[in-house]
Parts: sequence; structure tokens; C-alpha cells
Amino acid sequence: MATIHDVALDAQVSPTTVSRYINNRIELPASTAARIDAAIAKLDYRPNLLAKRLSTGRTEAIGLVAPEIREPFFAELASAVEDEADRHGYTIFMSSTRSDRQREIASLNRLHDRHVDGLIMMTNTPDDGTLAALIGKRRNVVVIDEDIPGVMVPRVFVENHIGAYKATRYLIEAGHERIGYIGGPDGLYTVRERRAGYLQAMKEANLKVRAEHLAGGSFMPDFARKATLEFLKTRTPPTAILASSDFIAIGVLQGLKQAEIKVPSQMSVVGFDDMPLTELFNPPLTAIRQPIEALGRQGFQVLFSLLSGKQPPMLTLLPVQLIERESVAAPRKGGF
Repeated sequence: MATIHDVALDAQVSPTTVSRYINNRIELPASTAARIDAAIAKLDYRPNLLAKRLSTGRTEAIGLVAPEIREPFFAELASAVEDEADRHGYTIFMSSTRSDRQREIASLNRLHDRHVDGLIMMTNTPDDGTLAALIGKRRNVVVIDEDIPGVMVPRVFVENHIGAYKATRYLIEAGHERIGYIGGPDGLYTVRERRAGYLQAMKEANLKVRAEHLAGGSFMPDFARKATLEFLKTRTPPTAILASSDFIAIGVLQGLKQAEIKVPSQMSVVGFDDMPLTELFNPPLTAIRQPIEALGRQGFQVLFSLLSGKQPPMLTLLPVQLIERESVAAPRKGGF
């Protein structure tokens, strides 16, 4: 196996120069860099990562903790983090916690045990204080997508409040006055912010928020399906429903199909996330688009700033966008 000394000899430079070059710690003339690159390729040189880690005290790896990597939202976000990490020479160790608190704790312990240099943390279950306490004892942690109350680490979120406000305003401007809302589990930042955006838009339009047209407690489609059927049983059902995630929107559409209610002629629906598959719905779903790729890339960039000894902003908010498709129409006169 070729050594760094072999590369240096072939490239006619010192081993120190080769080391600093491959670790991006020096800028060399193009001709010198080309000789080193050619020598590395010719000798098939591979750095001794173990020796490098022992000398620098760094693993050049980060951890990414996601609730469920099989879900399109988290899969797309993880892909963006991985691309950005690779661009900076970092490897990713990915953990899919399945919303299990013990798996989340184990991921934080891997950071403590120095298996990784830093951690990007995502959760979708309310914290009882356990995660906040552990994160408070760790360095180089960034929280993205969902907040963990009480932690003093950099956080990267999207404009959840503004997104739900825009979606509700869009339905109001289409003529809807009775707008149902289905949210996720209580205690989550995204759930609270999106509900607040909906309520603000309703209040500004002087529209009554009906308790029987509100539901929350889960992101699972079956929960939303049952909630939608309950909405339809009320004396004056809503003419539109804002689903606070695309998974919830799937359940809403299932419930409406079960009740033989047509979208959008009898019920308008708006989702939140804008997963790629929403364009394939029948009809295609109007939704608030989260900048998922940007969220992942920004999450890594904030962590990279920490790893580089810099202090990034403690809060970064990324803009959302309303994507108009075919699931919204003016309310039908006379109800169903």
C-alpha cells in the first residue's frame, strides 16, 4: 500500500505538503497540485484514516438522526444533508429512530463517545425534558425541522406559521368561510406554529373557528381520515380543510373518497410539505412547499460552522411557498 511519503517522492514535494494539500489546509500552484493529484492516482494512495483521526482528534463524520427515513420528507432531507456533507469531505452515519426515545438517546451518546464530530438532530415526538438535558451536555449539535424546547443550540426551521397563514388566506380568498383544520401531535413546535397561522388568518378575516372543525393528535393518515368523517357529520360541515402535513392530507382525501365527497367541487383541500407525489393525486394537491433540500443543506452548513470554530446564527428560518394546483375551488352553493 502506497504511503504519503511515496506520493511526496513521486510528486517531488515534501510529505507535509501532501498532507496539508489533501486536508485542504494549503493552496498550491496549479502545477504542484496537479503533480500531487497525478501521484495519488498513479499510486492509488488512500489516506490512513485511523492515523489521521488519532492525530487530529476528529472523525470527519457526522451523525444524522431522523424519525423515519422511509418517509419521503425525511428521505429527501437526508439526501440533501449527505450531498452537502460529502462536498465538505464528511461521512454521514444515519439513524432512523422510528420515534423511539431510546434510539434518540443512543444517537446522542454516540456523539458523546466521539464516534462522530457533530450531530444533526430531528425528532417528531414531544420531549419530556430528556433530550434537552442530554443535548445541553453535548457540543456541536444542530436541531432542524422540529424544535426541542429548552436547548440552546443552533436551530434551522421553515416558516411554519407563515405557511399555514398563507394556505388559510388562499382558501378564504377562494370564498371559503367554514375551514376545517387537522394538525399533528400536541406539544410540537411545528404543530403549534401551523395552528397559530391558521387561527391568525381566520381571526383577521372575522371568521368563526368552530371547535367541531378542529382536530389534532397525529400525522398518520388514518387519524386524518377519521377526523374528516367526523367533520362531515357536523350540522354545517366545512367547505375546505387545511391539512398540516401531506400525510394528513392523504388521510383527508381517503375520508372524502369514503364519504363520496368530490374534491374540489364539494370540498377544497390544502396540504403542507408538497412531497413529490402530491402532483400525482387526483386532483393534484395544492400545498405549502417546504424547502426540504435547502433545510438539509443549511442544517449541515450550520453544523460545519460549529465544527470550524465559528458561531452560526442561533435561529435560521427558511421561506415556504404556496403551490397552486387543482384541489381548491370556490365553495359550492347550498352545501353538499
